[in-house]
Order: sequence, then C-alpha cells, then structure tokens
Amino acid sequence: MPLTTRSFRVAWMPLAVMAMAILALPAFAQGQTAAPAQVAPPAEAAAPAAETPAADAPASPAASDTATDATVAPAEGDAAAAAAAGEPPADTRALDETVQDLKKDVVDLNKELFVLEEELLFPANTQVAVFVSMDIGEFFALDSLSLKIDNKEVANYMYTPREAEALLKGGVHRVYLGNLKVGEHQLVAFFSGKGPNDRDYKRGANLKFEKGVGAKYLELKITDRQRKAQPEFAIKDWE
Repeated sequence: MPLTTRSFRVAWMPLAVMAMAILALPAFAQGQTAAPAQVAPPAEAAAPAAETPAADAPASPAASDTATDATVAPAEGDAAAAAAAGEPPADTRALDETVQDLKKDVVDLNKELFVLEEELLFPANTQVAVFVSMDIGEFFALDSLSLKIDNKEVANYMYTPREAEALLKGGVHRVYLGNLKVGEHQLVAFFSGKGPNDRDYKRGANLKFEKGVGAKYLELKITDRQRKAQPEFAIKDWE
C-alpha cells in the first residue's frame, strides 16, 4: 500500500521522539553523576596526609623540651595540689621536724650544762641555798628582799606582781645559792612591802645555823598572824 505524505509523517514521529530520547540519555546521565561530585569531601579525605618523619631522623630541640616539660609536669602538679590543700610539701615537713628535734636536743643539753655548772661551782659539801615562800599574804605584799650572811650582803631581789602572786599560790623562789665553809654562820633577811592598811612595811629576821659537811638549805617563810593581824617572818633550817 503506497505511503502518502500524511501516513509518512505519522510513522516518522515516534521514531523522532525515540531518537531524541536516546540522544538525551548521555546528557541526563552525565548531569545525574556530576551533581554528587559537587559535595565537599570529608575532612579526613580533604586534609593532606602528614609526612611521617624518618625513623633515623634526629629529634628536634623543641620536641625534647616538650618531653622534659611533660615529665616534670606531674611533680609540679602535685606540689600545686599540696599547696592548694594547705599542706606543706614533704621536704618542708621533714625539715620542720628536723629543726624541732634539734631545738629539743639543745634544750636538754642546756639543762644538763646548767646542772653540771652548779655542781662544779657549788659542790655539795660547801653548798648553801636560801628559798622564799609565802602563806595566805592577807597582811603583807612582798616587794623586795635583802639577804646578809656573816654581815655580807649576798642577795637583793625585787619582786614583780606576777612573782609575788606565784608565791601566794604556793610557789617557792630560790633567792640565793652559794658556798660556805664548815662552821657556824648567821643569816639576816630584810623584807620590804605593803603591810596592813596598805602601809609601807619593813621587817627583819635572823638565824644562826651550823654548816656541816653536805648541802645546807634554809627557808624564809612569810605567814599571817591572825590574832595580831600582822605578818610574821621566820627562817627555817631544813636539817
């Protein structure tokens, strides 16, 4: 059946559409594949790979300093933590303990030297010691004391209010320590202070004693005589 122009156009149209679709497929495929390429690559892929130094390459001074600092850092951190906690470092604590031990040793040594000095200066066979004590103290407040042995002044002492108060609380004061030869001697004591009605008061006491072989101890006692409302002064020989 012969083809007319109309029939030819109708038959050619589907073929033209198919040809155009075939020609458009590469461009369409290229556009579909090109779109993902515009997405930024991951950071790991984008960053250039770091060059690995050779195994035998010498370490740089900066790296050595960094390693040293990293090694010292923990110790410095511990010291900072101890300081923040209010505790001294271990070295400081050890030094403080050593200093305290040395102070204690010095005090003990000083005591031993003091006792040794007394033993050398005042041997037991010639030693004489005089002590002062007070009882109640209602009628007398001690200010000063003067001692004479064999008409020779051997001691003169001024008392502070604190020392006088310590005597009233039962304290004993060694006012004199010396040497005397064997034989008879005389002790005279003069007490000065405030008596009844806050008046100036001065009294004396004396005692003859025998110094034998060995140490001699004498006590100056200040007591209240209640009946007469007067202080009483006496010297007691500790046999």
